[in-house]
Amino acid sequence: MTGYCVSDVAAVVGGALSGSGAAAVTGVVIDSRMAGPGSLFAALPGAHVDGHDYIARAFENGAACCLALRVPAGETRPIIVVPDVAAALERLAADYRARLDIPVLGVTGSVGKTTAKEMVAAVLSQRFSVLKTEKNLNNQLGVPLTLFRIEPEHEIAVVEMGVSHFGDMAPLAAMVRPTAMLFTVIGRAHLEFFGDRAGVFREKTSVLDTMPEDSPVFCNGDDDLLRGLECRQRKVTFGLSEGCAVRAEDVRALGSGGTACTIVWGERRLAAHIPAYGEHMVHAALEGAAVGFAYGLTDAEILRGIAAYRPVGGRAGVVQSESLTIIDDCYNANPDSTAAALRSLRTMECGRRVAILGDMGELGEAAAALHRETGRIAAEQGIDLLVTCGALAANIAAGARDAGMTDARQYDAVPPLLDALPELIRPGDCVLVKASHYMQFEKIVEALKGI
Repeated sequence: MTGYCVSDVAAVVGGALSGSGAAAVTGVVIDSRMAGPGSLFAALPGAHVDGHDYIARAFENGAACCLALRVPAGETRPIIVVPDVAAALERLAADYRARLDIPVLGVTGSVGKTTAKEMVAAVLSQRFSVLKTEKNLNNQLGVPLTLFRIEPEHEIAVVEMGVSHFGDMAPLAAMVRPTAMLFTVIGRAHLEFFGDRAGVFREKTSVLDTMPEDSPVFCNGDDDLLRGLECRQRKVTFGLSEGCAVRAEDVRALGSGGTACTIVWGERRLAAHIPAYGEHMVHAALEGAAVGFAYGLTDAEILRGIAAYRPVGGRAGVVQSESLTIIDDCYNANPDSTAAALRSLRTMECGRRVAILGDMGELGEAAAALHRETGRIAAEQGIDLLVTCGALAANIAAGARDAGMTDARQYDAVPPLLDALPELIRPGDCVLVKASHYMQFEKIVEALKGI
């Protein structure tokens, strides 16, 4: 972040400045432990932790100023007082983005956003200096923090944009001002708030109303809603379906060794090896290739980028323990991503195929039926042992039994499941672990590593 002093920030956010405004502001943090010379510490109030209690610590660590709702008693160092700290960060991020003159690619969708962001960044990094969203900081707080990290040396930014309610996309679009967009999948996520896939589609694609007509828009052509998207911008489809501009042929699953395929765009044919497990990784490679083609990368650069991809925390990473193959996919789950994970599990060369599945959140009135559908899919994919955990996940076990599965076990909570793991799991098993993040299934992954 460049070009601001404390008084400049106060003017942009419309805050009242207490103390000197001369110091340069070179970054923004929301954790006082991360503060340093030039930092603006945003004192966000929270249900459990109030950032105002850490203002003094931020200054002790070298912060140039703090953004807060009030000035602590006796504090004389620079404080910018605003009525809403989060809203002030959005205004500052929008102002900073307006000063930048680089391409910004937004990434959104119901599933696969982080994977797409990582793959696209890996490809673009073969030629450009790329800034990408860290982890999954993709909401109205995370997006500003991403934008503030863009520095003069960056030539392009890849920004993940996550929405879960109607109205979420508008403030993200105002901050990011994407010059290109990538849509992964319109799936059955956050249905408690969106109602159905059509609602998901409307909210996510509303970002296009803010973008110029010459912007490229990369869409999954295997998704019925995205395939039918009509927009003013230059639409580029990718997928396995006939008619996709960028498509995959000769797809070959290599189990834990990844996937091989041929990527086709016009007369160009790229023999790609994707070093990650799961059928969804073919689409990720196509996303990287489509963006690479659009930004002028060579075949060799695109293939190097795809080969450089690595899974990030709890997203279909394959862990080889002393006796097991563990598929750590516990970061999050919805019916579509879980179905894809089960289909991918079937390709693994191993002893038994075991799926440990938990509750999938925010599915609204259809939650029970969607969980039962997941159980049916597990049975259809020939899973040898299904272990479910959680009140909603009991429907997964029921659906699997209804579809003919003979070995489906149900646990009400994680602790009793952890106790039972040594008896459930055998050497040589391949174990998929997947649930919504709040289920804390990372504890199961760690326990499996010790078996």
